[in-house]
Amino acid sequence: MTSTDTRVEAEDSGPSGYAAARLRLLQEGARSGPPRRTALSDLTDDWLTGLFTAGSQGLRGVSLIAVGGYGRGELSPRSDLDLLLLHDGTDSAAVAALADRLWYPVWDLGLDLDHSVRTPVEARKTAADDLKAQLGLLDARHIAGDLGLTAGLRTAVLADWRNQAPKRLPQLQELCAERAERQGELQYLLEPDLKEARGGLRDAVALRAVAASWLADAPREGLSDARRRLLDVRDALHLATGRATDRLALQEQDQVAAELGLLDADTLLRQVYEAARVVSYASDVTWREVGRVLRSRAVRPRLRAMLGGGKPVAERSPLAEGVVEQDGEVGLARTARPERDPVLPLRAAAAAAQADLPISLHAVRRMAAAVRPLPTPWPAEAREQLVTLLGSGRATIEVWEALEAEGLITRLLPDWERVRCRPQRNAVHIWTVDRHLIETAVRASELTRRVGRPDLLLVAALLHDIGKGWPGDHSVAGEIIARDVAARIGFDRVDVAVLATLVRHHLLLVDTATRRDLEDPATVRSVAEAVGSQGTLELLHALTEADALATGPAAWSSWRGSLVADLVKRVSAVLAGDAPEEPEAPAPTAEMERLAIEACRTGGPVLALRAQTEPVDTDTDAEPATVPDDPEPLGVELLIAVPDQPGVLPSVAGVLAMHRLTVRTAELRALDLPDGVDGSVLLLNWRVAAEYGSLPQAARLRADLVRALDGSLDITARLAERDAAYPRRRGVVAPPPRVTVAPAASRLATVIEVRAHDAPGLLHRIGRALETARVRVRSMHVSTLGANAVDAFYVTGTKGEPLPGEEAASVARAVEEALRG
Repeated sequence: MTSTDTRVEAEDSGPSGYAAARLRLLQEGARSGPPRRTALSDLTDDWLTGLFTAGSQGLRGVSLIAVGGYGRGELSPRSDLDLLLLHDGTDSAAVAALADRLWYPVWDLGLDLDHSVRTPVEARKTAADDLKAQLGLLDARHIAGDLGLTAGLRTAVLADWRNQAPKRLPQLQELCAERAERQGELQYLLEPDLKEARGGLRDAVALRAVAASWLADAPREGLSDARRRLLDVRDALHLATGRATDRLALQEQDQVAAELGLLDADTLLRQVYEAARVVSYASDVTWREVGRVLRSRAVRPRLRAMLGGGKPVAERSPLAEGVVEQDGEVGLARTARPERDPVLPLRAAAAAAQADLPISLHAVRRMAAAVRPLPTPWPAEAREQLVTLLGSGRATIEVWEALEAEGLITRLLPDWERVRCRPQRNAVHIWTVDRHLIETAVRASELTRRVGRPDLLLVAALLHDIGKGWPGDHSVAGEIIARDVAARIGFDRVDVAVLATLVRHHLLLVDTATRRDLEDPATVRSVAEAVGSQGTLELLHALTEADALATGPAAWSSWRGSLVADLVKRVSAVLAGDAPEEPEAPAPTAEMERLAIEACRTGGPVLALRAQTEPVDTDTDAEPATVPDDPEPLGVELLIAVPDQPGVLPSVAGVLAMHRLTVRTAELRALDLPDGVDGSVLLLNWRVAAEYGSLPQAARLRADLVRALDGSLDITARLAERDAAYPRRRGVVAPPPRVTVAPAASRLATVIEVRAHDAPGLLHRIGRALETARVRVRSMHVSTLGANAVDAFYVTGTKGEPLPGEEAASVARAVEEALRG
């Protein structure tokens, strides 16, 4: 059946015919995208025209108008119908009856309807009072009735909009900014709102409104295609969910990708991000142009009066060779010759970032069209300009995005294409891979005074995750790419090797500091061997901090910083020739001794809770910007002394989970008691925080711990009951847990590393599995990043020796099976 046949059937058969034709249209696999949206709009027009004609017999001076998305002919499968019944006011009762004959059939079909009945005067007044209503009327389209009435309203609304543009456009810009603040940036969100987020469909509509004002226009290249892609994704989302939703939730992304014929959800997100980036960049350029025009209009009358008429010429101030500032933007000098100057894009970008000014669209496009490729290796000036650009702080981001919008970044660094707009499905990361790399460079620019080679730090920041566009371990792949890129941009052999090492080991310090025993000489030696020199260690320390700060708030804290600084101090000593001493148990504090003696005396657990804040790094070489003004709240320090006995770890972890306490850090060790005191005591020094509400009283924790240790409290059953009482929410299916033995991580113990989805009771389950495996936990290091737990357990056999290889592997398998079960 053709589309014409479908439309005729809809007219002939009334609402049921329209519903059947609509369903058939949406199920046509061969037709999607703009053709389907147009066909759905035409089908709906014909049906509403039939309703209007049947209900308006003998009625004059009335028309039915589509506004908003329906007015633009962009009906998605679950879009609402935005309709205006316009009349001349001569027969209000008849118009009201007609409205009922139009609206009720729409409601009867379960379609969402946004409707109004107004005269032209009322419509214009509403538009004057309500900016959103005015935006909808800019896309008004005649459906049925008095065409002259519709045309008159359209002409008047457009005239009003253009006359009021100097006042209305700043209001529209503020509206867009408020929406962006609430909804975030579409190009970075894992569950974006395709309509409301910055760079989404609302912003595309706003750009149409700016163009309709004749005051300024958006860059048109790629914009209509970006809008089309976002609309296509919304169509697929409506069909996949059966709902009128604009939020691309994680659980829907695979189905939406399949609906669009895409490889997977990551491919889908990348296309969404690319489209959003086009809209966002067009918005930035357009609003900058609006501001420039409005400023010039305000200043021009005064200048004309002073100069005696004529158009003033904007002043051009030189910034660099071939680069000038004009009217608040960076542009090219009249003498600039991009076709003869391959360094010009980097020179212009560095000058713009250093001046904290945007680079003009015209300049970027002229360079993109004419500039020749840089030779290999790059000349020294090109490398220096790149380093200057990367070291310019926050201003780097806007300039980099301008170059990227016109393809200049990929031409300078071809490997950038694989990470451009690449999503990161990790709750800790708040940026796409490419934006994270730039954010890391921005953070590194604040740390350049701490290192002897700031150029290597900045380039390493730019390249540290470049391997994420390739299969396998991104650090290993990134090392290979970094070597190639560093040589291409002109670094010598020694510097290339340093950059490769920084990229290969950019996670080494934070992973080791938070997951390994720093008192173990093997830990420190392994890091020293990987790093190789004091200069590289200095750079790696700064890169580690910049990377974590650029990742998101969950990735860095002064506590983590202090652990990394401690590791760096120990590694530095080894690199200086000092062998690490064999570990000695730290001397217990007076409070620890008091608790231990009390535990021996009573034969049961003794505990103390006290407020705790994260230590602030007191390293005098640290930059002030990296140290918080106030200590960061970490939670509460929980000290527990308990006579050595089986089941201590799972019992304590289970009781804390029952009381909804999150374990932030955890240490467990046997305590040497003072002379004259018999017995063996385990000391647990944990830092905990309440999931919500206030902390439980110490007496309640102790009472439950006593019951857990004597077996009268079934923690597993209690946790299961609590989980069953709260229905599971639909969401991302977490990957299965992975438990491994870290090779050669310690000479004193076997290190079992657990990577799993963080959840209440996880530490209790791990503890039970280790108890069942009959190993002793010498110490443990708990690390949580977003929804991911990465915990390391230093375990020994019953006599305190490391486990043989096969036994260690068996323990790891047993723990993994327990967590999967």
